Amino acid sequence: MSRIIRFGVALILGLAFLVTVTPAQAAPAHAADARTAAVRVLRYDASRAAEFRSAVDQAAQIWNSSAPNVRLVAGSPADFVVIADNGWPRAQPTSLGRGTVWMGRQATAEGHNPLRIAAHEIGHILGLPDRRTGRCTDLMSGASAGTSCTNPNPNAAERAEVQRNFAGFAPAIDFGRIYVDSPEHAASPS
Repeated sequence: MSRIIRFGVALILGLAFLVTVTPAQAAPAHAADARTAAVRVLRYDASRAAEFRSAVDQAAQIWNSSAPNVRLVAGSPADFVVIADNGWPRAQPTSLGRGTVWMGRQATAEGHNPLRIAAHEIGHILGLPDRRTGRCTDLMSGASAGTSCTNPNPNAAERAEVQRNFAGFAPAIDFGRIYVDSPEHAASPS
């Protein structure tokens, strides 16, 4: 009888152990699958981006290749919207990955590159603030890099910051604030 009891206790303990271990089976078997499992998909609506639609779609692809844990896709319901207007480009992130981008025609009329503008403004939606370093290699330097700068790619630090933001770290941005990177605002870094 004691042998049956020991067997029963061993069986119950073994099953209890397996129940606590089985969540690991739900984890992806390969590292590449683990990265995919952590991807946050953000849908954007660029239907009101007018002539900037192509630049917005290209900027989304740049961010997709730059930040593996974020995937931007055109779709609805949208997490953020992109609108063309006649003002200066700006963004209002309302929370990480959500908000509004305005692709202002004033900057392109002055010679700024639409693709760089789109990637920069989406950077705000992804939690990046303006940095105004004046360096073309810094996407978030925005207009301070001048009209000759056409680089639409985030640098390594900017890519890493977006990765951290979507891994649960607090973004260095004020949600609800409108980020305007016009020459008039260049004197007061945000």
